[in-house]
Amino acid sequence: MTFKNGFLWGGATAANQWEGAYKEGGRGLANADVLPHGRDRMQVIVGDMVMLEPDEDHYYPTLESIDFYHRYKEDIALFGEMGFKTLRLSIAWSRIFPNGDDAAPNEEGLKFYEDIFKECHKYGIEPLVTLTHYDIPMHLVTTYGGWRSRTVIDCYKRLVTVLFERYKGLVKYWLTFNEINIMTKAYFMAAGIIFEEGEDRYTSIYNAVHHVLVASAWAVKICHEIDPDAQIGCMLNAGIYYPMTCNPKDVLAAQEENRTHYMFSDVQVRGYYPAYVRKEFERNKYTVPFMEDDVLILQENLVDFVSFSYYSTRVVEDGHKGKYDSNLLKSAKNPYVKMEPWGRHLDPLGLRITMNEIYDRYQKPLFLVENGLGAIDEPDENGYVEDDYRIDFLRDHIREMKNAVELDGIDLMGYTTWGPIDLVIATNGEDLD
Repeated sequence: MTFKNGFLWGGATAANQWEGAYKEGGRGLANADVLPHGRDRMQVIVGDMVMLEPDEDHYYPTLESIDFYHRYKEDIALFGEMGFKTLRLSIAWSRIFPNGDDAAPNEEGLKFYEDIFKECHKYGIEPLVTLTHYDIPMHLVTTYGGWRSRTVIDCYKRLVTVLFERYKGLVKYWLTFNEINIMTKAYFMAAGIIFEEGEDRYTSIYNAVHHVLVASAWAVKICHEIDPDAQIGCMLNAGIYYPMTCNPKDVLAAQEENRTHYMFSDVQVRGYYPAYVRKEFERNKYTVPFMEDDVLILQENLVDFVSFSYYSTRVVEDGHKGKYDSNLLKSAKNPYVKMEPWGRHLDPLGLRITMNEIYDRYQKPLFLVENGLGAIDEPDENGYVEDDYRIDFLRDHIREMKNAVELDGIDLMGYTTWGPIDLVIATNGEDLD
């Protein structure tokens, strides 16, 4: 077994990290627009600092970004020249429904993405579209409380219905939510939650989780009804947790940490909350806010494939929180692998291990939709960056991905790097080559 015919090679992006033009084309304000560059950014991401609109004291990189909005034709032409077979991009919700609860969609926004998809097809590039990528209109945040409100499910259903109807025949591959498991860490960025004083955070967070999982299942149902030829998947921030030692307590701690992330895809692939999640909720005296036909919607609308990002593995030691940042998640240091400047472990073999764990768990086709290296690139006097280290990173990871397919028999749909062009980094707001 080797890479299948039609294997989708390409690159990955997100609307809020490259489009810019935040006030153009009828677009409304989104949560990503108020994430500042600099020391306050992470505080806003995790909900410890409130920003409702851009102010004069901060720089907001998403507002202009790299201006893909005006330059998409030349950018897509470059991707075509590179031989892309797919381009992962996302929809800016507030470009379609500026407030999120509008009675009618914004035609200018719909036409913008239609033109992008047609431009991609001109170069033989298949769009891979994330319905929401750390993106929610600020009106839904300030009026309803973000995803902790059930009202947002109906707003999302209206959004996806419009998208599936408009782009039927133009888009074959969809993802419901980007890195869905991050919403229990990055409350404002991923779930649009601004906590109130004295609020029961656990309840609010897991109410939001339930609403997002139900919304994801509705998206699967609506997609399959409108376009039976399309495929729709979930998307996980992956990279397994190793135990620090073979001490059974460390092994159990790693298993428990892995489960906190798999709980999302467990529901999306299997259609129900697994026993370990139900027991945790019971210990925390939390009741899932099931309503109407939630149980049936979850059970009957399972994703077609599992997509995931992979940047690094992580390490857990019993009783200790990790000391190093690792793509919004924490990890103890792994002495057996190197580390990049932002604290992520460079572990190509960990990609193969992660792929096997996910495939063994779900037996669904996989799609690696983000993989890349964060590095401090130093241009020479001519502005050229000799980044052989990045070439080595990609080569090593692609080799292990190939081993997972050829030696382990994993069904893999495609591979997209993050990122194939300059992008705004989600966690710190800097530019990424």
